[in-house]
Amino acid sequence: MRRPRKRSFAELVSENKSQLLKDSAALEKIEQRLEQKRLGKAE
Repeated sequence: MRRPRKRSFAELVSENKSQLLKDSAALEKIEQRLEQKRLGKAE
């Protein structure tokens, strides 16, 4: 019986990125967080 191969960090990141790009609600949430950070730093 073979052991399942562990994924590298780069593979996990690319998989997560592709899932996020498909999920428009998650993208919107991330954009809002980034905008809040920018506004906070501008003050």
